[in-house]
Amino acid sequence: MSPAPPIIAARGVDFAYGKNPVLHDVSLTVQPGEVVCLLGPNGVGKTTLVENLLGSLRPHAGSVRVFDTDPRRAGAAFWARIGLVQQNWTDHAKWRVKDQLEWIRSMQLTASARVATMAEVLDAVGLADKSNSRLSRLSGGQRRTLDFAAALLGRPELLILDEPTTGLDPSSKARLHDLIMERVDDRATVLMTTHDLSEAERLASRVVIMAAGRIIADGTVAELRERISSEAEVTWMQDGVRHVHATSNPERFLQKLDLDAISGLTVTRPTLEEAYLALVSQPAEDERSSTDHLAVRSDPATTPSTKEPRP
Repeated sequence: MSPAPPIIAARGVDFAYGKNPVLHDVSLTVQPGEVVCLLGPNGVGKTTLVENLLGSLRPHAGSVRVFDTDPRRAGAAFWARIGLVQQNWTDHAKWRVKDQLEWIRSMQLTASARVATMAEVLDAVGLADKSNSRLSRLSGGQRRTLDFAAALLGRPELLILDEPTTGLDPSSKARLHDLIMERVDDRATVLMTTHDLSEAERLASRVVIMAAGRIIADGTVAELRERISSEAEVTWMQDGVRHVHATSNPERFLQKLDLDAISGLTVTRPTLEEAYLALVSQPAEDERSSTDHLAVRSDPATTPSTKEPRP
């Protein structure tokens, strides 16, 4: 039995706005049932990549397939399988919440066989009492939550979420996290961009990190932690003395300790934040080192004669 084709397959994607390159040879595969979180500083191309995956932008090189289809040539049946939350929206200020959802249902979900009711999605996201509220009266967080409700209308097979929890209070964010995982349990696949590392750590089966328009790391949270350090730090108190030990196998080390004779035992592993900061700083450091290297070689007068030329 052949394996299921990937839900998303981007190969060697390049994209530029005019003369400003944004994406460089980006390849990304997302398998059915994965939750892939796309991380990176502002301006590295995360949203541009999403827009290429959705067909609203056309790659200058490379290819994009979603559900084994070119999204630029996809029809209504294709879009009925996707739930989308984008960073920006255009509001009809006088519309009510129910008008917004009804418009999306009629315009975008005509081909869907799994449309949820308006009451179901509003109740799920905690906006059941806002059905008759005008969009202009919603808070920023409520408006963001409404976008997520709209994305759930078609019970999508693929959720593409661009900063979906920006501006949400902790309670609303936790509710949306639960809804995302419910969709995964219902055999959906998720691709989301986020700046919230704790969100990625909680939700992601894979984390993809971008810098300078390229993918620089791709793996599980545990794998990315190990890229900066494979060791955990074990600390404990014994006879009034604090002990610290670094080990690549804390489970085996703990078996050697007399747990009845110690207190305050903790095991600390590298965090996703530490891994992220270390990885995104590497391209800038590499570029700076390369620039400094060239500058010294291009101006011999700046190099003392007592030193050998740089290789």
